[in-house]
Amino acid sequence: MKLALVPIPVADVDRAKTFYTEKIGFILDHDVRASDTMRVVQLTPPGSACSIVMGTGMPEISSMIPGTVKALHLVVADIAEARAELQSRGVEVGGIQEFPGAMKCAYFRDPDSNSWLLQEILAVAKQ
Repeated sequence: MKLALVPIPVADVDRAKTFYTEKIGFILDHDVRASDTMRVVQLTPPGSACSIVMGTGMPEISSMIPGTVKALHLVVADIAEARAELQSRGVEVGGIQEFPGAMKCAYFRDPDSNSWLLQEILAVAKQ
C-alpha cells in the first residue's frame, strides 16, 4: 500500500492554493472545477510521492473543519536550509528543536492553522 493523497481542510481554496504554491513551493497538479459546486485542487511537495487535496463540494473532505489537520511531516535533508527558505518566502516557522540522535524539527502553519512539521532525520532506527 502507498499513501497517495491527504485531505487538507481550508476555508478559502484560493488563499490556500497561493500559500502552498508560492510560499511553500508545492507543485500544482490539478485545479479542476468538476461542476458548479465541486472544485478539486491537488498539490504535491517537491520530491514527494504523496499529495494533498483541498477544494469544495467533495462530501467527505468539504465537511472537515479548517485548521484541524495537525503535525503533517515534511522530511528534509537540511532543516536549517529548509527553514531559512520558507522564512525567506514569508512563512513563520518556529525554532528548530533537536532530539539528539533522532531528529530535528520545526513547526509552521498554513493560513487556516493546519500545522506542518519540517523534520530532518538524524538516525535511522535499527530493525
